[in-house]
Amino acid sequence: MSAALPRLLHELKQQLLFLSSTVEESVAKVVSALAQRDARLAAEVVAADTEIDNLEIAVEAECLTILALQQPVASDLRFVVATLKINNDLERMGDLAKKIGKNVIYLCGVPQPDVRCDFREIADISRSMVKRSMDAFVNGDVELARGVLEDDDRVDNLKDALYAELRSGMRQHPDQLEALLKLHSVARNLERLGDMATHIAEEVIYMVENNIVRHSNSNG
Repeated sequence: MSAALPRLLHELKQQLLFLSSTVEESVAKVVSALAQRDARLAAEVVAADTEIDNLEIAVEAECLTILALQQPVASDLRFVVATLKINNDLERMGDLAKKIGKNVIYLCGVPQPDVRCDFREIADISRSMVKRSMDAFVNGDVELARGVLEDDDRVDNLKDALYAELRSGMRQHPDQLEALLKLHSVARNLERLGDMATHIAEEVIYMVENNIVRHSNSNG
C-alpha cells in the first residue's frame, strides 16, 4: 500500500462530507420553504445546485485519480467505490431539492390549492433519512444504515396517500390543475430523496460488511 493512500482517503472523505453538508443544507432549506411558502428560501436552494454539481465533479475526479494511481484493495477499494456511488446520489439529491424549490417558487405565486395535503411527515422523514444515511457513512454504522432502509416503505406509503388526495383534488378542482400537478411533483421528489438516502445506506453496508443488499430492497 502506498504511504500516501491513508492521507488521500482521509482527504477524499472530507471532500465527500463537505458535499454532503451542502446537500443536507439544501434539503433542510427546501423543506422549510415548502412548509412556510417561502419563495426566497426556495430560490436559495435553486441557486445552490451549481455548487453541488461542482463539488460532485471534484469528488469523482479524486476517486478516479486514487483508483488509477494508488490501486487500493480490500476495504480501501470498497471505500472508494462506495464514495463514487454516494457522490452520485448526493448530486441527484441536490437536483431533487432544486426541482422542489422551483415548484415551491411557483406555488408561492398562486392561491393555495383546495386540498388537504400535509407534506410535513414525508418531508421530515425524507430529510431525516438523508441525514442518517450520511451519519451512517461517517461512523461506519451499519445499524443506522439499516434503520434508513426500514423507513423507505414509510415514505412510499406517505407518497401514495398524497397521490390519492391530489388525484381527488384534480377531479374536484380542475381549475387548480397546474398547482396540484406541482404538488404531485413535490411528493414524488420527496419520495425520491428517501430513495437516494436508501441507496447511500446500502453503500454503507457494502463498505463495512462487503455485503451487497440493494437487490433485496424494493425501493424505487
